[in-house]
Amino acid sequence: MTETDEPLLLGRGFFWQELQPGDRFRTYGRTISSTDISRFVGLAGMIEVLFTNAEYRRTQAAIRGEVCPGALVFAVAEGLVLNATAQETGLAFLGTDLDIKGPVFAGDTVEVEIEVLEVRPESTGPRGLVRTLNTVRNQRGETVMVYRPLRLMMGRKASVTADCDKPESRHDFGLSR
Repeated sequence: MTETDEPLLLGRGFFWQELQPGDRFRTYGRTISSTDISRFVGLAGMIEVLFTNAEYRRTQAAIRGEVCPGALVFAVAEGLVLNATAQETGLAFLGTDLDIKGPVFAGDTVEVEIEVLEVRPESTGPRGLVRTLNTVRNQRGETVMVYRPLRLMMGRKASVTADCDKPESRHDFGLSR
């Protein structure tokens, strides 16, 4: 690298052409705290007693403990996925189906396993559509959520393709096949 060269920016997400069905990835975990739950519930206006009343949870709720809203689990999972796979290359979240399989409680750590299901070019420009199967698990390996998002992803541009062929590119860090 010369003095005029910019250092390699690490952490860029995948371009859609770098993915193919069957590719699998796993994110780092993130612990969901009581503060996370309180802030999310307050921000979203989810003032349901299950999330705001410890005495109700202790004595009357069907699920004992400080349970996390499914919407928060989804938001945390998406944060983990996007930071790991779509930084700068994700263009749009187009939709998903979602199944909640089990509860998440304050103090639980979640991670996401991502499996690429479908990759295809978009009808205009160098963009592509990528559908994945995202399985959210807690620290005990229990599946707590499964969803299948469809995303619009950026494609490689001519200059980016040339940059990816440089020895110092992300490919040398084991991030591609």
